[in-house]
Amino acid sequence: MRYPPVYFLKQMNTFIIKGFMIFFVSCVTIKLNLCSPNTPSFNTLPLDGHFNFHEVHHAARDFGNRYQFLPMAVLHPKTVSDIATTIKHIWDMGPRSELTVAARGHGHSLQGQAQTHRGVVINMESLKGPEIQVYTGSSPYVDVSGGELWINILHESLKYGLAPKSWTDYLHLTIGGTLSNAGISGQAFRHGPQISNVHQLEVVTGKGEVINCSEEQNEDLFHSVLGGLGQFGIITRARISLEAAPARVKWIRVLYSDFAAFTQDQERLISAENTFDYVEGFVIINRTGLLNNWRSSFNSKDPVQASQFKSDGRTLFCLELAKYFNLDKTDLINEEVENLLSQLSFIRSTLFMSEVAYIDFLDRVHVSEIKLRSKDLWDVPHPWLNLLIPKSKIHTFAEEVFGSILTATSNGPILIYPVNRSKWDNRTSVVIPEEHIFYLVAFLTSAVPSSTGTDGLEHILTQNKRILEFCETAHLGVKQYLPHYTTKKEWQAHFGPRWEAFVQRKSAYDPLAILAPGQRIFQKAIPFS
Repeated sequence: MRYPPVYFLKQMNTFIIKGFMIFFVSCVTIKLNLCSPNTPSFNTLPLDGHFNFHEVHHAARDFGNRYQFLPMAVLHPKTVSDIATTIKHIWDMGPRSELTVAARGHGHSLQGQAQTHRGVVINMESLKGPEIQVYTGSSPYVDVSGGELWINILHESLKYGLAPKSWTDYLHLTIGGTLSNAGISGQAFRHGPQISNVHQLEVVTGKGEVINCSEEQNEDLFHSVLGGLGQFGIITRARISLEAAPARVKWIRVLYSDFAAFTQDQERLISAENTFDYVEGFVIINRTGLLNNWRSSFNSKDPVQASQFKSDGRTLFCLELAKYFNLDKTDLINEEVENLLSQLSFIRSTLFMSEVAYIDFLDRVHVSEIKLRSKDLWDVPHPWLNLLIPKSKIHTFAEEVFGSILTATSNGPILIYPVNRSKWDNRTSVVIPEEHIFYLVAFLTSAVPSSTGTDGLEHILTQNKRILEFCETAHLGVKQYLPHYTTKKEWQAHFGPRWEAFVQRKSAYDPLAILAPGQRIFQKAIPFS
C-alpha cells in the first residue's frame, strides 16, 4: 500500500524530531556536552591509561557528602605521562576553554575540593608507578606514588623495621592528599606535620610539566606544593622520611574536669625533653557511661573507683597518650610512663591503659570505620570544622564554645591538642597561627540523614557558623585547617600577608587556574590579583 506523499513527509519529520530529542536527552543525561565546540576529544591522546565518560558519578561524591559536581570525564592514569599529557592538552587550549582538572585520591575531601564541574577528575589511585621502594641506612626513606595510601606505606616499611615519623589519625588517605594540606596527628608536636617530613616530590604543574623538586632543586615549587591545596601541581611521587619502628604501644586515657589543668598538662608534655610519643585530647560533653565504653579496649587502673565515676551532664576533657617501645624495654617503659603520669593533674580514678601492637594503634580509626559501615553510618554527611587556635586564645575559645555554643552531646569526636610551631616550615603554603604553640580543635561530627534535631545537618552547620562568627568577632587569630571559603575576600583574609605570594605562585605554576577548582580560590579565565 502506497502512502500519500504528504503523510509520508509528516512521518519522516516525526521520526527525525523524536530521534533528535532522544539524542539531546542522552547528551544532557550523561553530562558530556557533546554538542559544544569547546569540548575537546580526549580519545586521540596517546595514553597508557584511559578516560571514562560514562561512569563518572562516583567522582562527584566525597566523604563530606554535601557537594556533588559532576565531571565530564574521569581519567584513570597508568603513568605520570598520562596526567601530564592530559593537563598539557587542556593548557594548549588556552583561557577560552572552561575545562579544569581535579586530582582525586581516596575521596576523603569534605566540601567538594577534589571535584570539578564538567571538567576532568584524575583518579590518582589508578596511577601505576614503581612499587613502594624502601631505602634503609642511616637516613632511611621511602619513595611512593602520590596515589598510594598511607596504610600501605606502613605495611611495606614495617617489613624493614621502619615507619614514617608523622601521621594522620586515619591512614586510608593518599600521600598526595595529605601533603597538599599538612597531615596532622598526635606526633606533630615532635616531628611536625607530614609536610615537614618530605625530602623530594615529583609534580605535574598546571602547564603539564613534570618537575622533580626538593629543598635543593626547584625549591620554590617544592614548598609551594606542600600545603598548597592542590593549586600549583599534582603530586605524583614523594620521598618520605622514615625512622625505626617500635613493636608495641602503651596507650593511655585520663580525664580532667578542669580545662586549665588539662591544657597546662598538654603544653608541658609537648615541651618536655622526655615525654610521650603521641599527645592528643578530646572534649566530652554530657556523655553517659563513658568509662564503661572504654572497658572494651582499655584496662582501668582502679576499677572500683572508675565504676563509681559519673560523666552524665558534665563537660570533661580526655588526655590521650601513647608511648612506643620494644619488648626488651618493657620494664623501663613502665617506669617512664609511671613517672610521667605522676606529674599530671588528671582525675586519678579515670586512668585507663592498654598495650597494643604499633600497627594496631596507628590504624585504630579504621576499626571504627568498619563498625560504622556495618551500620550504614559511614556514608553520611560530615560537616567537619577544623581550627588552628593560638595558645593565648584557647581559654577564651573554650569558655564560649564548650560553655555556651555546644550544649548537647556531640555526634562525633571533638579533638583538641597543641603543637609546636617550630616543627612547621613557614616556607610551605600552609597557613598557621603566629604563636609558638597553637591548638588543633577539630569538630568531627556526623549528621544523621533526615534528622531535624541536634544531630541533623542544619543544626550542625548552624553550630559551626556560630563558632566561626565568635572566632571572628573575638579576634582570636584562628586559622582554618582544611580551609573552606567561597569568596576571594575570605581567602585573602585567610592568607593575610601571604596572599600576594600565594597569587604569585599560582601565576608561575598554574597561570590558567586549571588545577583544583573545587577549592574555590581561583576561577579559570578570571585575573588572580
